[in-house]
Amino acid sequence: MTADELRKKYLQFFVEKGHQEISSANLVPENDPTALFINSGMHPLVPYLLGQPHPLGKRLTSIQKCIRTADIEEVGDSVHLTFFEMLGNWSLGDYFKKEAINWSFEFLTNPKWLGLDPQKIYVSVFEGDPEMGVVLDEESIAIWQEVFKKVGIKAQVGERIFAYPKEKNWWGPAGQTGPSGPDTEMFYDTGKSHNLRFGKKCHPNCECGKFVEIWNDVFMEFNKTPQGKFIPLPQKNVDTGLGLERELMILQGKESIYETELFQNIIFKIEEISGKLHAQSQYQRAIRIIADHLRSAAFIIADGVLPSNKEQGSVLRRLIRRSLRFGRQLGILELFCGEVAKVVIADYQKVYPELESYKEKIVEVLIEEENKFAKTIDIGLREWEKLVSKKSKNISGKESFYLYETFGFPLEIIEELAKEKKIKIDVNEFQEEYNKHQQASRQGAAKRFSGGLADHSEATTKLHTATHLLQQSLRLVLGTHVHQAGSNITAERLRFDFTQDRKLTEEEIKKVEALVNEKIKENLAVSFAVKTLAEAKKEGALAFFGEKYQDKVKIYTIGSFSKEVCGGPHVDFTGHLGSFKIKKEEAAASGVRRIYATLN
Repeated sequence: MTADELRKKYLQFFVEKGHQEISSANLVPENDPTALFINSGMHPLVPYLLGQPHPLGKRLTSIQKCIRTADIEEVGDSVHLTFFEMLGNWSLGDYFKKEAINWSFEFLTNPKWLGLDPQKIYVSVFEGDPEMGVVLDEESIAIWQEVFKKVGIKAQVGERIFAYPKEKNWWGPAGQTGPSGPDTEMFYDTGKSHNLRFGKKCHPNCECGKFVEIWNDVFMEFNKTPQGKFIPLPQKNVDTGLGLERELMILQGKESIYETELFQNIIFKIEEISGKLHAQSQYQRAIRIIADHLRSAAFIIADGVLPSNKEQGSVLRRLIRRSLRFGRQLGILELFCGEVAKVVIADYQKVYPELESYKEKIVEVLIEEENKFAKTIDIGLREWEKLVSKKSKNISGKESFYLYETFGFPLEIIEELAKEKKIKIDVNEFQEEYNKHQQASRQGAAKRFSGGLADHSEATTKLHTATHLLQQSLRLVLGTHVHQAGSNITAERLRFDFTQDRKLTEEEIKKVEALVNEKIKENLAVSFAVKTLAEAKKEGALAFFGEKYQDKVKIYTIGSFSKEVCGGPHVDFTGHLGSFKIKKEEAAASGVRRIYATLN
């Protein structure tokens, strides 16, 4: 089965079960300051999981682009990635455990769909936690036993069904608020022999590689409060996730995800450039890391991110620079990132047309970033070797910061180099030096990398509504060429990116600000209606991300001033917003300006 066939079968299966297909959201969360990237299929659906009605109903299915950097050190093994595609289906207060479990098993094992051997499927459930006030998930156990019984398998707990603690079988926002609950996971027995190095007895969550997790059904029954308590949600939801790359590896009988057609052309290109082969074990990890990182980078750039030292841009820069370092390990001295990206674009453009649309930009950004770092990486690596030759066990924070400041080596790369030589870095001292130079601390960024759920507080709701007034005001002052190119909202401020090829004058900024405040004072009513995208456009609603919208959309209208396709949330009247103030206007990218603004 090819990747295209797997994508189509999955969506077809759930459409036949009454689900509506929704498109993948942009990798950058539009109104979620707690996460840098969309990291799961459910991430863009948080408002609907919390009870807001979705325009397409209570049953949804999608293939969502995701980025996760928490496991970046594991990339290069057989299954870990930074970018991946998550096949998902959702029940928003409709069906629950019985249907979700039965359908998951049906799709995996029925010959009409994936046709996996039921004997090779093992499952896990939540064992309960007294401190959380949640008991063993006996309901899921009973459902699984009935499911396995239908195919002649006696599913005993501890043999076919395994109970694990919250670290393994509870989906919830670590340290954040939001919907959460127990989950049940499906594992595939690859048939590999158990490695006793990982324990006497093998089990689904064993690290030996015999079992591969392929699907996760989350039963979102609770809302985690700021006090860390779990209270029942007004509606019980189902959120499932099936990793495309891992499932394809199993269906094709491959040893790793990098042997599927999703990576083969990319790896061929890296082999061609480097003269090294993926089949040669000493080069395998480096080739895989480059393939993964540049695939991720292409998708991230296509969704509007540019390399920088902050937020999403810092992740992109890290991926590119790691690619260059491992490229040097393969002996690649010429520019190569853009050439590899062209293969990624060619392979994925039919499924994700935005890659072809932004092809020139993707290649241009990669070449520019590669040129910046290429000038210093070789000198920096030589300087590192000199430094290491003088040291036996430790390198000070000042010495490692010198590599960062002079040669652009991120701390992550310095730590990797040190790990390879079994040398320790004084990270705290590095941090002190870093902070002295007025850079944002890595610890602060690490909290952001961990991901989380959207903040739907009153403050962010007001600021979200203000972006509608801001966009329309910009169009009236500057012209109808202006449209949103991205946004980010925290409780303190809004950040709004828009198409504009020059800096705004002071007079233009004052006009825009005054117009927004005028509409706030008029206390205009904010309302929405659900219509087709065609109807929305016919009515003159702004909708600049056409390929991202579904057939039915929400149209938010603010008096007679603004009409825009948007998912919400919004205030009921503009008078609730307070006083609007533009704090800063700056360049965000070529042809894109950025405004920071607040409400008081």
